[in-house]
Amino acid sequence: MPTNKDFKRVVRARMRKTGESYTAARAQLLHATPVPIATPAAVPKRRTTKPIPPPSIVPPAQYADVAGMSDAAVKNATGCTWERWVNALDYRQAYTWSHRDIAKYLREKYKTPSWWTQMLTVGYERVKGLRAPGQQRSGSFTATRSKTVGAPLAKLFAAFEKNEERAHWLPDSEVKRSTKNKSMRLLLADGSQVVVGFTSKGDAKSQVAVEQTGLASAAAAVECKSSWSGRLETLALQLSR
Repeated sequence: MPTNKDFKRVVRARMRKTGESYTAARAQLLHATPVPIATPAAVPKRRTTKPIPPPSIVPPAQYADVAGMSDAAVKNATGCTWERWVNALDYRQAYTWSHRDIAKYLREKYKTPSWWTQMLTVGYERVKGLRAPGQQRSGSFTATRSKTVGAPLAKLFAAFEKNEERAHWLPDSEVKRSTKNKSMRLLLADGSQVVVGFTSKGDAKSQVAVEQTGLASAAAAVECKSSWSGRLETLALQLSR
């Protein structure tokens, strides 16, 4: 802001230049339109939103078909349907995670049993198009089979756990880890691994589900499924005696 003395000096300079009287020169300077000072435009705040997840390869009504396990079975074992699990994992952007990280999150956050943790992880990856049915994220394939037998859960589990009983229908195999009456991991003679899950279906009925991993092709997976069908049929006959 110029002082009064500075302003008078400016007025007198105008008088000399224009020949105006002091009053006229002063009036002209006072009413002069100031040059507006340019100010930068306000930058709008960027709104942060969650990225939209990639679409599932099928609508929710077909999640169970692609995942490979019925909605009823998943809800009975975990408390939620496939649609709710997919939505929960999409919210966490699990489609950007590795298989191991998805499984770890499910196990730690929701306390899912070991076998069902893998089932949910694989099912989610299939629904999101991250792997084909029977294929692992690494590119290798898996084979799955399940069988309901006329025996209580404890007896079915023992047929897997006890070496002498398992030798009758699945020779050259070794138990690597197990949780009583719930899950088990087996090592086969060819180096492949099998994840096993057990479910009670009542006092005299139970179900076993197996998943063999590390198969080289879809054709090998088909052959493996057929082999497991025969093994589980032999097991069912053994338990019925």
